[in-house]
Amino acid sequence: MLVALAADPRIRRLVRETVGGLPRQFWWLWVSTLVNKLGAFVITFLSLYLTTERGYSASYAGLVASLFGLGSTVAAVGAGVLADRIGRRPTLVAAQLGTALSTAVLGFVDGQVAIAVVAFLVGLCNNATRPATSAIIADLVPAEDRVRAYSLNFWAINIGFGLSAAVAGVIATQGYLTLFLLDALSTLVCAVVIFIRIPETKPAQPPVNARTGEEPTIGLGAVFRDGRFMAVVGLNLLLALVFQQSSTTLPVDMGASGITATEYGMVIGLNGLLIVVLQIPLTRWMEGRSRTGLLIASCLLAGWGFGLAALAGSSAWLFALSVAVWTVGEILNAPTTMGLVAELSPTHGRGRYQGVYSLSWSLAMFLGPGVGGVVLQHAGTGVLWGACGVCGTVAALGHAVLARRTRTTAGADAASGVTTAPESEKAPAGA
Repeated sequence: MLVALAADPRIRRLVRETVGGLPRQFWWLWVSTLVNKLGAFVITFLSLYLTTERGYSASYAGLVASLFGLGSTVAAVGAGVLADRIGRRPTLVAAQLGTALSTAVLGFVDGQVAIAVVAFLVGLCNNATRPATSAIIADLVPAEDRVRAYSLNFWAINIGFGLSAAVAGVIATQGYLTLFLLDALSTLVCAVVIFIRIPETKPAQPPVNARTGEEPTIGLGAVFRDGRFMAVVGLNLLLALVFQQSSTTLPVDMGASGITATEYGMVIGLNGLLIVVLQIPLTRWMEGRSRTGLLIASCLLAGWGFGLAALAGSSAWLFALSVAVWTVGEILNAPTTMGLVAELSPTHGRGRYQGVYSLSWSLAMFLGPGVGGVVLQHAGTGVLWGACGVCGTVAALGHAVLARRTRTTAGADAASGVTTAPESEKAPAGA
């Protein structure tokens, strides 16, 4: 049957249109990402390890998770600057080596202070890979293929996470130290693949300004003054805060509603399964459609998908429906937003722009668990899930307003005969 499918010209055309035309270096990056995420055991099981294996309290486990998020927040901007200054490949390789070392150390270290410090370092090194990876894809892949490339990379991440989560529980029965060491090993393999197979993709420096004798630079100040880009980052932060509830308040609510741990695992596992199954078909469906329309739809699906949890009660099936709806929103949103960020990023500032975009996810990782927990404890599930719906709606409206303003500005410039660069290109240089 598989041979017959492979021989079908329609299937071959679909595969060619989905994966064809992308540079070989992109596929090596894709493989390294898949290998890395296949061994990404520690992040998923860190809280369980601290509470069951080490015997620490749930509040301490939450503190460690927040410190991990704080490390990610610091790395988002710092790694973006490094990717532009010293290059994508050295930044990415150094981040992977640092992640491998700190992850292995975390498996051996003891004591609350020591564990907290190393967890911060793991978060710092782990998230330092994001800006460089995204910048490499933007460097390698033509603009018309970037959404497809980011979709495929997102697909690899979720295949790896899904499989690693499935086997990590079995491996943990042999001892949690094995999880830490295998995670470190997979990250080390990833670093080796990147070092050997992926060349430096940082664009050559632009020509020196004939009047000033200086090379044009794009500093962090320029990024934060780019109004359109920062609006996208702010809207993404709203949505990222919603997505963070999937691993924090959602399991708490499901447990309080009488949903068993086994049922929770099956329900939340639906997220990864649907991404693996639907990412490629939906990416094909997205081609040629309005980016603004896709962003609006994805925000509404994500926000009100979580909002459906308010109606689930003690039904695992309704919780599963909620997960299915917001997962479709996630599938539509991730590659579309990353393609927009790449488009808004000037060539010689891609690392910084990707770093600031990554900052929205890191801040959500840091703030989301605490904010969601407070709302759940003091206001209840109805308010929490309703707030998620409101956040999704505000993000959708924000994208609609942003698109309208962009069209209005472009139309005014055209009417006056003035040609302007995108806001990200004309931002002043900064430190």
